[in-house]
Amino acid sequence: MLYCRNNAPQTIPKGRQPMNYILLDLEWNQCPTGKQDENPALPFEIVEIGAIKLNDAREDIGHFSELIRPTLYTRLHFRTQEMLHIPAAELNRSRLFPEVFADFIAWCGEDYRFCTWGSMDLTELQRNIDYHHIENPLPLPLFFFDVQKLFSLLYEDGKSRKSLEYAVEYLKLEKPRVFHRAFDDTWYTALIMQKMNLELVKDYASVDYYRPPRSREEEIYMQFPRYSKFVSMPFTSKEEVMADKVVTATRCYQCGKMLRKKIRWFAGNSNSKVYYCLCICPSHGYLKGKIRLKKGADNCVFAVRTLKLVNEEEAAVIMEKQDAVRASRRKKKHR
Repeated sequence: MLYCRNNAPQTIPKGRQPMNYILLDLEWNQCPTGKQDENPALPFEIVEIGAIKLNDAREDIGHFSELIRPTLYTRLHFRTQEMLHIPAAELNRSRLFPEVFADFIAWCGEDYRFCTWGSMDLTELQRNIDYHHIENPLPLPLFFFDVQKLFSLLYEDGKSRKSLEYAVEYLKLEKPRVFHRAFDDTWYTALIMQKMNLELVKDYASVDYYRPPRSREEEIYMQFPRYSKFVSMPFTSKEEVMADKVVTATRCYQCGKMLRKKIRWFAGNSNSKVYYCLCICPSHGYLKGKIRLKKGADNCVFAVRTLKLVNEEEAAVIMEKQDAVRASRRKKKHR
């Protein structure tokens, strides 16, 4: 993977290459009386951290597992109770998040990369960090391995996102532990990661969006074997995002040529947070563009743009999508 700042491609410096992998899973509680009563600053309160440390040979070299006493949602949501089967008395005897998190970060050490099943854990970890007014010690940008995505790239179509239990069964691994407890899920994720051919997908690191780039200089450009990704700085509105020439630029990630658009950026529907375009590279053929708008802090909006070379059939899908959007607009106009 190439990681770039300010559109200057470079590989991640060797000094920053992780020596260890921290496989992390969190369990959290939510407001027991429903979403209408939740604290928007912390919809999910972490009640358990489970982690396994693997060295660069993916050998197990350490474990971390601890329950956390909740302070916001002190009564467990019924779904949390069903999944975790944690006695309330045991939670109430546990330490608070700031203490447990401090020990966890110290246990992680230096030169590591987080590995999670899916992309939610690091977001919710940082949300809990902010809620407790702890200085965020995680690197920025925060790269990690989404093992769920890597599993899909290796064994599925690269787009599907299967459950952890599905992956365990697919790889014919033993299931001596329960699912949906932090350390047990981490244990299964470690087995999957040890089983997979990581060399084939090690270039497909993910980047966490909880703290998006704060300025044009911090914007992130990532180049992968099959596509490129760009994460923008924040804007005040989606209209401002889509008017920005850097956000909407289309450059072939294989040859670097700036491409003219065969189909200009269009919204998937009237309320869409997703935009599409289609270009043609003279050397490499059709290139599909996709922009996803995401909400950041203080109601700002930032963009995640992916560009991917596609065949004629996939290009036709974009053309059909645009035709469908136009037809829908005409229909609404004549009502």
